[in-house]
Amino acid sequence: MQIRDRIKDFRRVRADALRPHPRNWRTHPRAQQDAVRGALAEIGYADALVARELPDGTLQLLDGHLRAELTPEALVPVLVLDVDEHEALKILATLDPLAALADADAQLLRGLLDDVHTESEALATALRALAAEHPLPRDLREQGVRDVVLPASFQVVVECEGEAQQRAVYEQMVGQGFKCRVLSL
Repeated sequence: MQIRDRIKDFRRVRADALRPHPRNWRTHPRAQQDAVRGALAEIGYADALVARELPDGTLQLLDGHLRAELTPEALVPVLVLDVDEHEALKILATLDPLAALADADAQLLRGLLDDVHTESEALATALRALAAEHPLPRDLREQGVRDVVLPASFQVVVECEGEAQQRAVYEQMVGQGFKCRVLSL
């Protein structure tokens, strides 16, 4: 099988000069935005955004929309791809979902998370959620491999009749100063 290299350039571009793709289907809840802000503040850019060059010379984002939105005045690293609109749509549909298909080795993840320290509460919360999504297998717990200990958390789940009511309840609670996140099952 012949694999083509579709990266035609690497550039540093002001984030607000990048055009978001109108068909980007990813949304970014407040908790994710805050965690990404924390990672950017503590680490900085450690991965390039992905874009394609349009006929008028502008760059259209395919990956990295949130990072560009959070740092509009920053010069950001961008991989410029040589792809047409149909290929761009395929990238939008598959880039993150294919990465999400990977399995996790819970024991290696726990060891890694034990060694990660952050000053960002939002990033710490995201890492605790990651640990909770990948519990250790029973046999490892019985061997004394320790689980991540999460601090006490007191939450309320409100069942809504639909998305509009969910949005209204969310906005009302945020307006009252509560830390909230949206969950759809």
